[in-house]
Amino acid sequence: MASPVSVYNSNTLDSHISDTSRESLKMELLADVCLLPGEDTIINKDISYMCPFNGAVKGKVVITNYRLYFKSSDAHVAVTLDVPLGAISRVEKMGGASSRGENSYGLDITCKDMRNLRFALKQEGHSRRDIFELLFRYAFPISHGLPLFAFVNQEKYEEDGWNVYKPIEEFRRQGLPNNKWRITFINRSYELCDTYPTVLAVPFKSKEEDLRRVAAFRSRGRIPVLSWIHRENQAVIIRCSQPLVGMSGKRNKDDERYLDLIREANNTPKLTIYDARPNVNAVANKATGGGYEGDEYQNAELVFLDIQNIHVMRESLKKLKDIVYPNVEESHWLSSLESTHWLEHIKLVLSGAIQVADKVSGGNSVVVHCSDGWDRTAQLTSLAMLMLDSHYRTLRGFQVLIEKEWISFGHKFASRIGHGDKNHADQDRSPIFVQFIDCVWQMTKQFPTAFEFNERLLLTILDHLYSCRFGTFLYSCESARDLNEVRLKTVSLWSLVNSKMDIYLNPFYTPESGRVLYPVASMRHLELWVTYYIRWNPRIRQQQQSPVEQRYKELLALRDEYLKKLEQLQLSDSTSSSRLANSPTPNTSSSTPSTPSQQYTHLHTPF
Repeated sequence: MASPVSVYNSNTLDSHISDTSRESLKMELLADVCLLPGEDTIINKDISYMCPFNGAVKGKVVITNYRLYFKSSDAHVAVTLDVPLGAISRVEKMGGASSRGENSYGLDITCKDMRNLRFALKQEGHSRRDIFELLFRYAFPISHGLPLFAFVNQEKYEEDGWNVYKPIEEFRRQGLPNNKWRITFINRSYELCDTYPTVLAVPFKSKEEDLRRVAAFRSRGRIPVLSWIHRENQAVIIRCSQPLVGMSGKRNKDDERYLDLIREANNTPKLTIYDARPNVNAVANKATGGGYEGDEYQNAELVFLDIQNIHVMRESLKKLKDIVYPNVEESHWLSSLESTHWLEHIKLVLSGAIQVADKVSGGNSVVVHCSDGWDRTAQLTSLAMLMLDSHYRTLRGFQVLIEKEWISFGHKFASRIGHGDKNHADQDRSPIFVQFIDCVWQMTKQFPTAFEFNERLLLTILDHLYSCRFGTFLYSCESARDLNEVRLKTVSLWSLVNSKMDIYLNPFYTPESGRVLYPVASMRHLELWVTYYIRWNPRIRQQQQSPVEQRYKELLALRDEYLKKLEQLQLSDSTSSSRLANSPTPNTSSSTPSTPSQQYTHLHTPF
């Protein structure tokens, strides 16, 4: 790269050299950015990044229709940022034309992935206007009538990730349908429930008309349907929304009978209904027409799990971000972490899932719901299924679990994440899915050999929860995805994951098909997921992977090398034997020593 030469007094020459330098940096920066197929550069600009760890760092920023990419020009301070625009929650102007002080004029960017970015520009000539307008436009395409990047992305993969989950195949794997449970297509056109999938499993004795009457008494029409069945004891996990009891205490005989059909399917003495909400919240919901199952539901018991609502979870994560970014306050770390209540919420979600899993493992069927059955319900059913069924602990099985319990059953990703939406203060935003992945991480820490996938998979999933590079987490239900042709027009995240599975595999994985996992859900055993929540701190980022894991991988590579050599020796041995067998030999008596080929001993080295 050409360097400006300051000893010349000629303004023309200085200007020419400076332009050459800038152009060289621009070309070098663009060469660094590995653009995706369908990704186009929108603007590039000289800028200073106000790094919370290194101070002001001069460099160049490139903004595309997918990402913001910054690279420092100072050889002594190497800083690179690569931020998907989908991860941006808020863009604000910092300072004004009359602001005093160096680096007081620029942009403030708040991200959804636990970091904030601040850039400074020169004050003269409204230098930030163009970058602000373009960044605001492409970070929030939905608000500007533009397509999300997933619809522009032209990446190609060998495997189509949209084929990972097929409902009928998954039900067959579980042993369904059978003489107690049937598959229904009553929701084929989303007429019964517009936020449910088209394929549902319901009690064999229930009629289609029964399902319609039950839907009228359940919030959003989200009737009780089967999520998972225990192969041996036939106990089931049922998910749904709250009954529409209201302040007057309405009853619905069809709903009561329907829950009894669920109980009778495996002769459960008493059907356990797990209401994820705190009792006081469930009572308050009666004022808006909701509620919970009362004494009129015979042969059923109701248990409240005290998990807080989406607003409490959103504020808890905000508090956590305040204490971990940009710097971790060491002096009051434990009390600060406790004040966020984040791990307390993780404990309650895990504890609820353990209760569900334990009940089902013991042969009792359960019903799980919260208010609408798409937030806390999804957390509880998917975690309980992860504890009960080792298939979901495999790399592909985990993909099926997310597709099934979260994506097809209508977790409101669009509202909770706010893909492409500029309304950062939307009260519907909440880290419910992040909490679920955190709970999975807690389980992988407590059972390091039980999961085929590693932490890298969980980080990749959360990164692309926001990125809008793939269609997997876009929209809030199957009907909306069908309407927007997501499967036809976008790429699945699982196409990426399954194209390079090796990097997502846990080297310590030991398959155990019948094992039920019961994690310890106590504050003493839960940890803050540092490599996610504090990963933007360079001191955390520099930490290498576990030395034990690194050594294990080295030994696996060594084993593969030795096995390859052994195969080559055996191949060489068989070739030599073949040559000796085909060569003419003189007649010998039976007492003649055996041929060389008969003297070889095949060694099998145990690994």
